[in-house]
Amino acid sequence: MKLPNKLGVDDLVGVALITALTSVCSTGFCLFGYDQGVMSGVVISQYWLETMGNPSTIMLSTITALYDVGAVFGALFAAVTGEPMGRKRTLVLGAYILLVGTILMGTCVERIQMMVARIVTGIGIGYITSVTPVYQSEITLPEHRGWQLCCQLTSMLGGMTLAYWMNYGWYFHSNAAQWRFPLLFQCVFCVYVILVTPWLPETPRWLIRHDPSPDRGIEVLAKLRNLPKDHEVVVREAKEIMVAIELECKEEGSWFDLFKDNGVMGNRRVYLALGIQFMQQMTGINIVTYYAPTLFKESLGMTQRMSLFLGCWLQVWYLIASFVTWYTIDRMGRRKLWISMAIGQMIVLVLEAVCVALDNTASSAAAVFFIFLYEACFTWGWMATVWVYPAEILPLKLRAKGAALATASDFLGNFLVVEITPPALQNIGWRTYVIFAAFNIIIAAIVWALYPETSGLTLEAVDDLFRTHDPSPDNYSLLTRMQWSVVPKAGDAVRHSRARRRLARSEEGIPDQAESVSIEKKTDEDHIESASAVVGA
Repeated sequence: MKLPNKLGVDDLVGVALITALTSVCSTGFCLFGYDQGVMSGVVISQYWLETMGNPSTIMLSTITALYDVGAVFGALFAAVTGEPMGRKRTLVLGAYILLVGTILMGTCVERIQMMVARIVTGIGIGYITSVTPVYQSEITLPEHRGWQLCCQLTSMLGGMTLAYWMNYGWYFHSNAAQWRFPLLFQCVFCVYVILVTPWLPETPRWLIRHDPSPDRGIEVLAKLRNLPKDHEVVVREAKEIMVAIELECKEEGSWFDLFKDNGVMGNRRVYLALGIQFMQQMTGINIVTYYAPTLFKESLGMTQRMSLFLGCWLQVWYLIASFVTWYTIDRMGRRKLWISMAIGQMIVLVLEAVCVALDNTASSAAAVFFIFLYEACFTWGWMATVWVYPAEILPLKLRAKGAALATASDFLGNFLVVEITPPALQNIGWRTYVIFAAFNIIIAAIVWALYPETSGLTLEAVDDLFRTHDPSPDNYSLLTRMQWSVVPKAGDAVRHSRARRRLARSEEGIPDQAESVSIEKKTDEDHIESASAVVGA
C-alpha cells in the first residue's frame, strides 16, 4: 500500500471509498453536535459552576456563546485557507485545533481558561463545518448528494444525543469528573478524523482546478465511480467539471468577487448561501439545543436530574426523526421542506408560548410535547437541507470562500440566539417563543420568493441557471411572477431532470446504474458540445 497522498490509497474505490469519505465528514459534524449538546449539562453542573466562580446569567450565556464567536472566525479563516490548502488538509487542521480546545476545556481550572478554550474549540469547529459539506458534495453523485449530506447531519444529532446521555451518566459522580469527562470525551472523534483523513483523496474538482493537468482529478473521479478512466461516464463528468472551471476562470475568485456578478450571478448566490444559514438559527432551534435542560428546569420547574433525563430522550427523538429526511430531502426538495416546516415551527412555538404562559400541570406536559414536535419539524425541514444548499448554490470558484462565509453567518446567528436566550427567558418568559414564531413565518415568505430549488441537479447544471437572467414568462401565474425569475426556472430544470431519470429507469438495455447516471448528468446538447471543444474531444 502506498503512503497517503492527494490521490488516497489504491485499495479504496467505489462504495468503500465514498463510505470512508462520508464517515470522516460525518464525524466532523458529530463533533459539532457533541460540543453543542455537552454544554447543556455542563452549564447546570454545580461543580462546574463553582469552578467558574458561580457566574451570573449573562456571564453564563457569554461563556457558552464564545464557542460561536470562535466558530465565526474559524469559518472566516477557512475561507482564506480552504481553497489553497484543499478540502482534506483543511479538515485535518480543524480537527487539530479542536483537539487543543477540547483539552483546554476538560482541564479548565478557572473562568478565563474556559472562555479561551471555548473560542479555540469554536475555531476548530468553524474549520470543520465549513469544509465538510463542500468535501462531501464534490465527491457525491447529484442524486445521492442530499441523503449523503443527511448522514453528516444525522451524525451531528448522534453526537448531540451521545453528549446528553454522557451528561446524564456522569451526573451521578459527585466530583469534577461530572463535567470534565464529558468535555474530554470528544477527543476520540478528533483523533479519528486526524488518523483517517490523510488516507483519503482530494476531490476531483479541486485537483482538476489546481493541478497543471486534469489527470489526477480524473483518476480520483474514476476511483469514486469505480470505473476505468476512459469510461464514458467518467469522461463526461470530467468534461462537465472542466467546462465549469473554464467558464468560472473568467472570475478571479477573490474576496471582492464574492460581491460581483461576473456573469454567473456570483454575488446573489453568495447572499442566498449566507441568508439560508443565518435564517436557520433565527428559527430558534438553539433555544432547545443548548438549553433544553434549562428550559425544563426553569420554565417547567423540573429537578436537575429529571431535566437531564428528559433532555436525553428529546435528543433520541431528534436523532430518530432525522432519518425521515434521508428519504425526503431529494424527493421533496429543499424549498418544500423549508417552507412547510417553517410554518409548522411557527404554529408549534405559538402553542409552546401559550402552554408556558398558562403554567399548570397540564400545560407543562403539553409544553414538553411541543418541544418534541418542534425538534421534529426542524430536523425534517431545516437541518440537513440548510447545510447542503451553500455547496450546491455557489459557483466552483467561490465555493470554498462562500461556504465558509455561510458557515460564519450560521454561527453568528447561533451566537445571537445563545447569548440572548437565558436573559430573554428570565425577563420576558413565554414571549420569547412568540418572537421566534414571527421569525419563522417571515423566513417562509423569504424562501418562497427568493430561493431556487437545487435537488437532483448537477453542480454544473445549477451554474447554468444563473448564466442568463430572463424575466418570468407571461404564461406564469401572477403569484409565480412575484418570485425571483430564477426560482420558477430552477423548478422547471428540476422537473426535467426528474423526468429524464424516470425515462432512464424505464428504458430497457441500459447496461448499469452508471449509465443511468450519465443520462441524468447531461444538461443539454450545447453544453456537451462546448465541453468537447474545451478538452479537445
